[in-house]
Amino acid sequence: MKIAIVEDDINMRKSLELALKDFKEFELFTFKNALDALKKIDSSFDLIVTDINMPKMDGIEFIKKLDTNCDIIVMTGNATLNKAVESLRLGVKDFLTKPFEIDDLVEVIRRSAKVREMHKQNEHRSHGTDRRVGMEDTRKVKVERRKQGSDRRKKFFGTSAVLESILSILKKAAKSDASVMLLGESGVGKELFARYIHENSNRYAGPFIALNMAAIPENLLESELFGYEKGAFTDATAMKKGHFERANGGTLFLDEIGEMPMALQAKLLRVLQEREIVRVGGVKPMKIDVRIVSATNADILDQIDHREFREDLYYRLNTIPVKIPPLRERKEEIVDIATESLFGICRKNNIPPKALSEEAKEALLAYDWPGNIRELLSVVERAAILCEGDEIRASDLFLETRKSKKGIRDLERELIEEILKEYAYDLNESAKALGMSKDRLEKKINTYNIELS
Repeated sequence: MKIAIVEDDINMRKSLELALKDFKEFELFTFKNALDALKKIDSSFDLIVTDINMPKMDGIEFIKKLDTNCDIIVMTGNATLNKAVESLRLGVKDFLTKPFEIDDLVEVIRRSAKVREMHKQNEHRSHGTDRRVGMEDTRKVKVERRKQGSDRRKKFFGTSAVLESILSILKKAAKSDASVMLLGESGVGKELFARYIHENSNRYAGPFIALNMAAIPENLLESELFGYEKGAFTDATAMKKGHFERANGGTLFLDEIGEMPMALQAKLLRVLQEREIVRVGGVKPMKIDVRIVSATNADILDQIDHREFREDLYYRLNTIPVKIPPLRERKEEIVDIATESLFGICRKNNIPPKALSEEAKEALLAYDWPGNIRELLSVVERAAILCEGDEIRASDLFLETRKSKKGIRDLERELIEEILKEYAYDLNESAKALGMSKDRLEKKINTYNIELS
């Protein structure tokens, strides 16, 4: 198994290298920073183990720039736990909270290898299988399927009073064409809620197109949104429709809207005002009929204060704001979501049916799920594949390596200290990174007796 370790701390890097060399099945390559790793890592690697906080390029940016389908494990300190959770949406398979034992890392690596092998076997088994339905896919059939919507696409597997209240609001909002902004932490399922709006609207027969702003390089966002004409730039060998054109008559979901560059925000505002677009390299405006649903886990109002997000665009997008609570505030849904997803995972991977034991259910309910539903689905999938019997136990969930050993106050102090150090103790920049005012940061520095070097 070919493994890359990316870690800037020389002591940590050498310790991992020495410890893992005792395991003959591992072929190790170490890198002192992400830039060096990007130059060397290719499709021959099976796994990358990377730190989050590194000079020149952090772990999140490194993961975004990787051009390989190998598995990724993130090592994180308590202060960077939120970043580790964010990495789950980028395809990271697991994360370990420092300090950890080398046996924990080896166990995570072997679990990753086993899951990867299982997926390869399933791909081989399903190769060539015809999954089409047995009737002609006419427009009438498409419309009927879209009417059924949530019956044939992803569902809300669980239910709670909080969820039902949100769905009630969204159903009312769906009947109009007003812009909806979904607010909430990463991994709460904002795209699923956006699709729910679409499927309960008068646009249900039209397309639902989703675009994650954080997943597209800044220089490509404009052409992804508005499309481009042939010859617009060097590689534009043919005309391409953008997401606005593809979503015409339906709904366009703009996820992580807070990541949109300022220059592009002005163009989006004009599109919303004029209801027309111009392809990159084009001159002819085209009318569009699109309903916008946006989402963010960022503090947009703070971004407005720091002139990182346009206030006029915010009010255009935020006609109906809806806050999606994190999974830890919707505990009643956890077991149902886990049970339903377990059934689907077993069927998808040709695994004999498995069930959650009572102790496994208790463990799921006791965990805080910082990565929300995305993390829950990842944990259940791994347990389903690795569990040897027909009942998943608490130990099969491997939640202990994810748990922080410290309290909230300790975590907050560590986070503030780390950010202050990262920004050379510049209070203005540190407050901005922490998403709080300078006055509030100064109060916390005094509360925790943090020394400013």
